Amino acid sequence: MTTDVFEPVSLTSLPVAVDVHSLHLTDEQFLQLCRDNRDLRFELTAEGELIIMPPTGSMTGWRNADINHQLTAWAKSDGTGLTFDSSTGFRLLNGAKRSPDAAWIKRDRWNALTEQEKEGFAPMPGLCIGVALSRRQSICAASQNGRIP
Repeated sequence: MTTDVFEPVSLTSLPVAVDVHSLHLTDEQFLQLCRDNRDLRFELTAEGELIIMPPTGSMTGWRNADINHQLTAWAKSDGTGLTFDSSTGFRLLNGAKRSPDAAWIKRDRWNALTEQEKEGFAPMPGLCIGVALSRRQSICAASQNGRIP
């Protein structure tokens, strides 16, 4: 009798990048792609790479939950802004569509958005947080390419 040995699937594997720059995806097309594939997490770089993000590991998920809890508690007590979790996509200054682990937008900036902008990818948040080093580098590097209103 033989025993099959299965390799465990790593939940912390690297994201997969697919070059889609020749498609020139609009915000609406990218949003529809995300809606059509709700089980997958996509990001789009300024260079036109579609990033398929793997699920996080348990420790990263716990850290994300803690950061979101603390940021939301602060935002509620401060009252000047709104918080968003890692399922929210934002349009960054360089054109990328990214989903930081936690984000905050000033309330008056949010209120100035149209309903369509609120339902789609809102402009870059005033604060974005990435827990995993590779995500933190990519998201925060994008935020440093210009002034954050």
